[in-house]
Amino acid sequence: MGRADVLRTIKDAEADAAATIGKAESDAASIISEARASAAEKTSSGRQEAEAEANSLLEKSRKASAKSATKVSSEGDADLAAVHESGESNRDAAIESVFSAFREA
Repeated sequence: MGRADVLRTIKDAEADAAATIGKAESDAASIISEARASAAEKTSSGRQEAEAEANSLLEKSRKASAKSATKVSSEGDADLAAVHESGESNRDAAIESVFSAFREA
C-alpha cells in the first residue's frame, strides 16, 4: 500500500468518524427533544389530574357543607317554632301581667 492509499484510508476513516459523530449528535438531540416533549406531556397530565382531584374534593366539601347547613337550618327552624309556641302559650299570662301593672299604677 502506497503513501496515497494510506492517506486516502485515513481521510476516509476521518470522514466516517465525522459522519458517526454527526449522527450521534443528531440522535442525542432527538432523544433530548423527545424526552422534553414526554416530560411536558406528563407534567400537563399530572396538572390535569391534580385539578380534577381538587375539583372532586371541592364538590364533596360543598355537598357536605350544604348537608350540614340544611341540618342546622332545620334545627334553627325547630327552635324558632318552639320559641313561638312558648310565646303563644304565655301570651295570656303576659297580657294579664301588663294589665295588672296598669291597674296598680
